[in-house]
Amino acid sequence: MARAAVVGCALLAGCAQLQSAQSEHAFAEPNYEFRPGLVNDASYSRVTLDIKTGIEAHIVEYSDARDGAYRFKDGDEELELKLVRVHMAYLSKLGPTTHFACVDLATQNGDVYDVDYFLEGEPGDMVVSDRTLHKRNGQPRYVWKQEDDNTWVRVDTVGASPELLGVVKGSDEFEFTYQATVPEIGTEGRMWIPIATSDEFQSIEKLTLDLPGTHEFLTDEEYGNKVLYLTFGPEDSGKDLIIRYEVKRSEKAVYEGREGDAVKHLRPERLVPSTDEFAGIAADVVEGIAGDLQRARALYDHVLDNMRYAKIGSDYGHGDAQYACDSGTGNCTDYHSYFMALARSVGIPSRFAIGVSIPSSRDDGGITGYHCWAEFYTEGHWWPVDISEADKSLSLGTFYFGHHPANRLEFSRGRDLVVTPGPVSGPINFLAYPVTEVDGKNVKAKINFSFERTK
Repeated sequence: MARAAVVGCALLAGCAQLQSAQSEHAFAEPNYEFRPGLVNDASYSRVTLDIKTGIEAHIVEYSDARDGAYRFKDGDEELELKLVRVHMAYLSKLGPTTHFACVDLATQNGDVYDVDYFLEGEPGDMVVSDRTLHKRNGQPRYVWKQEDDNTWVRVDTVGASPELLGVVKGSDEFEFTYQATVPEIGTEGRMWIPIATSDEFQSIEKLTLDLPGTHEFLTDEEYGNKVLYLTFGPEDSGKDLIIRYEVKRSEKAVYEGREGDAVKHLRPERLVPSTDEFAGIAADVVEGIAGDLQRARALYDHVLDNMRYAKIGSDYGHGDAQYACDSGTGNCTDYHSYFMALARSVGIPSRFAIGVSIPSSRDDGGITGYHCWAEFYTEGHWWPVDISEADKSLSLGTFYFGHHPANRLEFSRGRDLVVTPGPVSGPINFLAYPVTEVDGKNVKAKINFSFERTK
């Protein structure tokens, strides 16, 4: 197989050869040992950064030699792609000198391709041995399956089990670690972090905190979310805070609710407004359909049919229903905000929750980021929905209308959260990542999520 050199920041001759290394599932043999390690683990960080730097350099060099386009064959179609990001949540070691990386690249019209790269060699001297198109707009073409000997094989998504598609049914148990790094503090820093709590579907068996600075616990009055509030001085710059949970979680299906509590979830929110446009779209979708359950399903299908999972630019990921409606793209926050805006406009209460999805196909390692979902209310019951996950695995479209799998941890519920003391920027849009201020200005804190299954 043709190989293209990737050595740290250096660009070596041969990058152009990688075009011939595109695989029509050429990676099927042999099986590989696939052991994720955390990005901040010192034993892996050098390798991880070497892979990231090398692949980025390869893409730039390869593109510059081809009028700025990174070309990739997808069947008979030649794609012209631009680098979006290299996934850094965890390093996957496939063997002593074999490594794995995952990269998002996008077409000019916003289609996002998740490409798996396989590299051989020692840190500082790696070559790309294979690359395959794993996902298009979040929809996988294959999934990984772990064998009894801890090796992993690729399985086509057609006919794959729910577990391989991200679903743990029944119950799940795991340890989850939420790690954040305090940014550089000038005079004063403040941070707000969600604290997961027990409810009917999740039990926090143990909570361990390792925190710099000073802290207290707050509660938002509207939804009852528990929030960790920290203050820092310059001496805390660069320190890590670590929150560890031991969790037992059960699959969430339709459950009883009270109409009096549900009515408040008809109210608009800053990024889920009530507008004539949403009302008109929803009215057209549900025209001639009787009953809120059937109407909710029609709106669910409308979002599935009209949204494309794509994380492009800076406008996605805010849970902005208008952005989702106008662009037809976004991540889980945008899918569910659009659904809620439509549902509320026809009198169906709906609400938002956010946390993390725990990988189902492996038992430890890193987690790439948050995940969110929604619920709607009808006839005395709350119905869980997850439209963005249904869009990634259409065979699970029926499951995700009325179910959330057990492999989740919920951080917080609701939007426009108000706590005292609160951020200078005002109500918190939603709370998963730390909301961080340094000297009164919003900044981003580096985070790392990881887990270990205990069941």
